[in-house]
Amino acid sequence: MEAQIGVIGGSGLYSLPGLEQVEEVTIDTPWGAPSDAYVLGTLKGRRVAFLARHARGHRILPSELNFRANIFGFKKLGVERILSFSAVGSLREDLAPQMFVLPDQFFDRTRGRISTFFGNGLVAHISFADPICPALLAVMDKACHAAGVAAHRGGTYICMEGPAFSTKAESHVYRSWKMDIIGMTNLQEAKLAREAEICYVTVAMVTDYDCWHPDHDAVTVEQIITNLTQNSENATKVLLHAVEAMPAKRDCSCGSALKSALLTAPDKVPPETRRKLELLVGKYLPPGDN
Repeated sequence: MEAQIGVIGGSGLYSLPGLEQVEEVTIDTPWGAPSDAYVLGTLKGRRVAFLARHARGHRILPSELNFRANIFGFKKLGVERILSFSAVGSLREDLAPQMFVLPDQFFDRTRGRISTFFGNGLVAHISFADPICPALLAVMDKACHAAGVAAHRGGTYICMEGPAFSTKAESHVYRSWKMDIIGMTNLQEAKLAREAEICYVTVAMVTDYDCWHPDHDAVTVEQIITNLTQNSENATKVLLHAVEAMPAKRDCSCGSALKSALLTAPDKVPPETRRKLELLVGKYLPPGDN
């Protein structure tokens, strides 16, 4: 195991201050290359792997992200928990810029993104009723309070395709649906992390109100950048508290998410698919079937 905790940095968070014994690792996966090299190091005595979601320099659109490679790379490193930081827009007046939101639900408005490792002769249906690890959610909630960062626990993250932001009509519809925040990336990460039996939590950092807000037109690029900068600083504080308080062992069900999810008879799984997914399903398929 090279790392215990994975950190995905979104807009405004492209590196992880405080890491010691730092090294970069480039990983190949059956689905191609992840967004960037993983930056490994020690933080508060724990081994951490950091990945810049959009690559350093912010070069990858949300629709272009290789989600499977990103999550599989963490799995290859031995990561058991992923803390995902992401910039979002707020759909509620009380969820103001520079607040952190810890959503516990997702709603999918993306189109055609691949969000599963399975197929090609191996069928799996994971439970996704509760997409966020409850144990990790509690850790992050406490970490936000310990860091003095205003945070709201719970709510629904609506994941849109992008890269353009919402129209006013769309934004008002999302509000009528009682959505809380809007972003472009986290749903696919959460699904794939569950299939990989990795605990996952989203730390959604509010940068602005979506275009529904009557004062939206008064918001300047400079204000958004100011919020991104402050959110990045707060994310580092929260992360330090979270890593320090992280339990050594997992007591949630994320680590056995595939136990009752595989439907294909073991002797019917194509050898190539078995080899490709060995890291994920090897413990559930009897040896020697292929």
